[in-house]
Amino acid sequence: MNDSAYRSGFIALVGRPNVGKSTLLNQILGEKIAIVSDKPQTTRTRILGVKHLPDAQLIFLDTPGIHKPQYRLNQRMVRVALEVLDEVDLVFFLVQVTDGVGASDRYVLEHLKKRASPVVLVINKVDLVQKRRILPLIDAYRQMHEFEEIVPISALTGDGVDRLLELALRFMPHGPVYFKDDMVTDQPMQVLAAELIREKILHKTRDELPFSVAVQIESFIEEEARLGAPGAGGCKREGKLARIAAIVYVEKESQKPIVIGKRGELLKAVGTEARIDMEHLFGMKVFLQLWVKVKEGWRQDDQMLTALGY
Repeated sequence: MNDSAYRSGFIALVGRPNVGKSTLLNQILGEKIAIVSDKPQTTRTRILGVKHLPDAQLIFLDTPGIHKPQYRLNQRMVRVALEVLDEVDLVFFLVQVTDGVGASDRYVLEHLKKRASPVVLVINKVDLVQKRRILPLIDAYRQMHEFEEIVPISALTGDGVDRLLELALRFMPHGPVYFKDDMVTDQPMQVLAAELIREKILHKTRDELPFSVAVQIESFIEEEARLGAPGAGGCKREGKLARIAAIVYVEKESQKPIVIGKRGELLKAVGTEARIDMEHLFGMKVFLQLWVKVKEGWRQDDQMLTALGY
């Protein structure tokens, strides 16, 4: 490889909550490193994903949805997203075609206008509408900002994603190899485990509960597995077993039985589905234990937020 021809750089995935940023990151990488749900504000921290190409390394930064925050948790989430904008070579600004131009999208765009980084408008979820509905939206956004490109995609199906990779490569400067070839994300396994548990809870609980749920890994111990084959994930740890104990925090006593479910069935299903995903991702067997605890007002507790990694 000719080092002088090697390109590498950072691309931010930004937008209001629930426009498909994490789904796009997973689609680009061909591996699930960011949890997804149909609930807003699913992503709470900056998630790094590395796309390895023959002569380039594209480093994507998935960010929490930019919104007007009401809690200290949300303030931290938005601050993370805005700080990322000052660190990148290119911004992919995601909107979804099904909603038109909304006030929240304008809010995000106002922040983008204050930055020097080039911006590509990514119109997501085009698989849900007829093509004739896309052109008016493109025209509307063209009048709002001078985008480098406007690319309609479906993050779910992968339609248009190759075009995004071509654009990202075009804007990347000549640079070093930042990460080893086998590294897809910088997230520790403990963080990935906590997020997978939270994802399953998001999928199985009512709309008002997900904002009040947090997951903390109490212990994560790797040991030699006595029986069974390793998982099929990317980072192989053949013959290993992870013993994981995690606490699911809610804000009210009334929320605790919702997470546990009747006779503990919901929590058991959460644990089973999360364990299967962990075994695939970590490449080893997993033994998972879950507890549910009440921590009133944790979203406003700076010490708790720091302990949870937000």
